[in-house]
Amino acid sequence: MDVASLMDRLIAGLDPDGQITDTVKQAIRAVPRHQFIPPVGLVSQKKDSAYLIDRNADPDDWWDTVYSNEPIVTQLNDGATTVTEMIGGYTSSSSSPWTVANLLTLLDPDPGNHILEIGTGTGWTSALLCHLVGEHGQVTSIEVDPAVAQQAAKNLADVGARPNLIIGDGTLGCPERAPYDRVHVTCGIRTVPYAWIAQCRIGATIVMPFCPNFGNNHSLRLVVRPDGTAIGRFPGFASYMMLRAQRSVPQRAARGSQDKHYLTTHVDPRVIAYAPAGADLAIAALTGVESSSTDQPDEDGQLFRLWMCDPRDSYSWAAVAWRPGSAEYEVYQVGDRPLWDEVLDAYFRWVSWGQPGRDRFGMTVTPSGQQIWLDSPGRVVA
Repeated sequence: MDVASLMDRLIAGLDPDGQITDTVKQAIRAVPRHQFIPPVGLVSQKKDSAYLIDRNADPDDWWDTVYSNEPIVTQLNDGATTVTEMIGGYTSSSSSPWTVANLLTLLDPDPGNHILEIGTGTGWTSALLCHLVGEHGQVTSIEVDPAVAQQAAKNLADVGARPNLIIGDGTLGCPERAPYDRVHVTCGIRTVPYAWIAQCRIGATIVMPFCPNFGNNHSLRLVVRPDGTAIGRFPGFASYMMLRAQRSVPQRAARGSQDKHYLTTHVDPRVIAYAPAGADLAIAALTGVESSSTDQPDEDGQLFRLWMCDPRDSYSWAAVAWRPGSAEYEVYQVGDRPLWDEVLDAYFRWVSWGQPGRDRFGMTVTPSGQQIWLDSPGRVVA
């Protein structure tokens, strides 16, 4: 297999807009991705439906996928089911190389920096960080899942990378190895743990996928200030599997008939579902609601449905349906919280602000919590 040619193709496809630094590209070339991918993995984005890649059964497809920008799922259902069973939620993966490269560019580590990584995963990013900052114990990586951590340790040993590996709760950081110059987070975060900031030096950079899971998710880059707070903005897109401590509760049916509501709306749900990233960020900040959508025919023809839920209340969710030619749209709501009304109110508040893009939003994190703001920290949104 001509790995060099595959690597050339991958790196060329990483950076169509010239945003990835040469240093990060060199690290990706020096740490081949295939050494961190299992013989069988699950791919969900390359074709219309999820399918397996198998190095033994179809080596050409396996190599082609490994050296593409596809994320490759390596664990399902926290290990309760195997990847080959294709049953259960995605709980660990080798992330898209583009996303990895983008977040490392935002992190901008220097040789000798002391790095805290939250989420070891396959170990590929840990190895990239070791290449970027040095092999003298500067990288500390925390993984919550013992089985994932064990495989990552083997992968890293095989390539000669030597980060400090810890099995534990990443939200706590690792105070005994603090202070850190950089914190690199490889799982979706809804609420930023203050422990990460408290364990950083002044001026340290923290980069993470901010994933409120309403429409688009976002990259977030924070800088630690002398007063012990951190501040930053949302420079672009990033979406990862959620930090286990911040996963949403599973949806459930209503407790009783009084919890079900059948309503109508004159607002096309696609207005919300296809809104720009700035609107997604504003709606998530103002409501805390998550969303997803489906677009497929049913027995009555074409149907689009927008789903909304309260991630902390399993009995609070809603769905809004669209069909061609409709003048009004059905709203089915479970629970007492008026989710659709809240989402509409947040959307039109965003419109009244001039429809700002996500680059105009920022976040401040203090010991008492986090605030999202528009244009400047004094203009708090939520």
